[in-house]
Amino acid sequence: MPYNCPKCDRELPSESQRHYCARVSLDDLFKGKPEELLLLFDKLLAEVADWPDVLVGTTPNCITFVHRQTFFVIRPMQKVLDLKFYSATQITEPPVYKSIATAGRFQNNIRLSHTGELRPQLFGWIRGSYELL
Repeated sequence: MPYNCPKCDRELPSESQRHYCARVSLDDLFKGKPEELLLLFDKLLAEVADWPDVLVGTTPNCITFVHRQTFFVIRPMQKVLDLKFYSATQITEPPVYKSIATAGRFQNNIRLSHTGELRPQLFGWIRGSYELL
């Protein structure tokens, strides 16, 4: 059963879950960013937020997606969204620009600037991260 932190109102998997406790709105994260980044985020959110037991939270720098553990992170930057997800094996093909070993798995990063860059393969990788953790 999800738990809402009384200080930051963030939805968490349990009361004992560690988290960055601060109230941050999506509007704050996208303030001053190109409209295309918000549209890109909305498309990612529409796909991932409906998966079973996914909790979406905001921190001062990013949006986190949690299913038992954080499996997907979106960090709005000036001109791109930096996407972070995990995999059991290293991914070296574009658009992944970084894939590093961490805690028995690989952390992968992709940067996207518009919705035309969204591909079914990306959603497959994110779904793999969801199932991995």
